[in-house]
Amino acid sequence: MTVINLGIIGGGQLGSMLATAAKKLNIKTTVYCDDKNAPAQNFCDDFIFGNYQDSEKIKEFTDKINLVTFEFENIPFETLKKINEIKKVLPNPEINKIIQNRLTEKDFVNKLNIQTTKYKLIRNKKDLEKSLDFIPGILKTSTLGYDGKGQFKINSKNDLDIIKINLNKEYIFEKLIDLKKEMSVIITRFGPKKYEIYEPIENEHEDQILKYSKIPAEIDRDIFEKSKEWSKKISEELDYIGTLCVEYFIDKNNTLYVNEIAPRVHNSGHLTINSHNISQFENHIRAVCALEKIETKKLFNAKMINLIGEDILNYRDKKFNKNEFFFDYQKKEVKPKRKMGHFTTLIK
Repeated sequence: MTVINLGIIGGGQLGSMLATAAKKLNIKTTVYCDDKNAPAQNFCDDFIFGNYQDSEKIKEFTDKINLVTFEFENIPFETLKKINEIKKVLPNPEINKIIQNRLTEKDFVNKLNIQTTKYKLIRNKKDLEKSLDFIPGILKTSTLGYDGKGQFKINSKNDLDIIKINLNKEYIFEKLIDLKKEMSVIITRFGPKKYEIYEPIENEHEDQILKYSKIPAEIDRDIFEKSKEWSKKISEELDYIGTLCVEYFIDKNNTLYVNEIAPRVHNSGHLTINSHNISQFENHIRAVCALEKIETKKLFNAKMINLIGEDILNYRDKKFNKNEFFFDYQKKEVKPKRKMGHFTTLIK
């Protein structure tokens, strides 16, 4: 039997956990990353350091592997497109073209008759001055930005007057809602109407970075079902293969909104490693490598905490109970606001 060598672009903690899941399935992994200290090199079979425009390094990478996936969506589209001409990339890079831009992403979702918060394109200062009805709101760069990067909260007209932004960039202005709760739905699509879908996960953020996740989410049945149906509809329309996450807002009137789509495994789904028989990472590997789809079952309720910056130092020498699981991402340097690990507790 031929051993699959799966290429993973990106060497952070998601790449590490994908490589670990692949190993369980006897699949070799080669990670390509532009960070020579990428933690995923501690978990994969082979590691190539190079920037995402280095054609010689990319050829070295594609020569070693059978197919490719990625751990984050902001890899240059042209790089993924070129790799896809040599070795198949899943999910399809064309999906990133939609999702890498917040405006095209929200237009795509709304065309499916799925609700997002109100939004508008901002190209210049005049566009901003005409957007007083969007205050209070969040001004975001149209491309790039995660964990709160490239985002500016606008609470008053005065904020608009004093804000310093690079107007050579395109922005999207989103009207704030009266937020009650944030949640996410993780789905793995294997093919047309072939899914494994996890129940909604309730999330809390601190400083715009995910801090806590838990299942079950404290939501009503209508939200539970609607969020799963919307996630299926989105993954089907994208013709997606692999694990995808849809992030949601719920307002104080119990109205559901799509916040954004992550075309990859997701931070909120780390708890599935311990709470389910098949994690989001294993399901992703199974889907992109065309392996058997196994019915995914929840074994335990769970809660997870992200260990940010120096939080990790309180856990490295700690003793844990049987229902507690500590994951150290083995990053070389502890930095403020950097995800260093996570800690999951199973709840009976």
